[in-house]
Amino acid sequence: MNVRQEQWPRPAATRVVTVANQKGGVGKTTTTVNIAAAMALHGLRIVVIDLDPQGNASTALGIAHGVGTPSVYDLLLNGRPLHELCSIAEFAPTLQCVPATLDLAGADIELTSQVAREHRLQRAVQDYLRRPEPPDYIFIDCPPSLGLLTLNALVAAREVLIPIQCEYYALEGLAQLLNTVDLVKSHLNPELTVTTVLLTMYDSRTRLADQVASEVRAHFGELVLEPVIPRNVRVSEAPGFGQTVMTYDAGSRGAIGYLQAAREMAERGRTMQAGGSGE
Repeated sequence: MNVRQEQWPRPAATRVVTVANQKGGVGKTTTTVNIAAAMALHGLRIVVIDLDPQGNASTALGIAHGVGTPSVYDLLLNGRPLHELCSIAEFAPTLQCVPATLDLAGADIELTSQVAREHRLQRAVQDYLRRPEPPDYIFIDCPPSLGLLTLNALVAAREVLIPIQCEYYALEGLAQLLNTVDLVKSHLNPELTVTTVLLTMYDSRTRLADQVASEVRAHFGELVLEPVIPRNVRVSEAPGFGQTVMTYDAGSRGAIGYLQAAREMAERGRTMQAGGSGE
């Protein structure tokens, strides 16, 4: 019996989660791929949509994303259906990724002249969810900006996950993100809600990390996941080997932090759905 493969609870309906924070270096991609990997290794069906032109999520999941690879660019600008662009991760057959290529770097400008430019990803996701056996989770990894790519991600999702690093100025710029979420909710996607906040890059040796964590918990309350992600070199090393830390070093502090965070998200998904259905 493989304990690692213990089945985590499935949500009653697909949870579409955009991982966003326009500040760079806060752990957006790391959070996306490691939570996705942890869930997939526990039997959940996961799709990761890489919306960052750097393609770091694709790299960490071992998915090819050289120029010419069918990618999320084809979905946004050529109308290719999402299911045609999914590649399966070698380490977890229930984890698929729509890769990003460098073509995406110009997409913000190219999308400007397109009809329904903010809804391109939303339409593709909705079509995908009508197919047989939709996934349990779709995670959308955003670039570090609030341009048209991130706007597409916010319009396509129902939930926002915000990673916040436990460092100086952690809350700086968050007002801008939250304001953008409110605008999208008012004008483009009334279902959008910030449901999850994750504290990353926590250094237990510093008083500052505790102060930031307390400040974030006071501000966001129960939206903040209980586990924190420690600063851990194994987390940083893993993408260099085309892996997530979940497979690169499953016993490391970083992997354990992400495993616990992913499990809490899965558990919350069950109670969210149960609360909504009166079970």
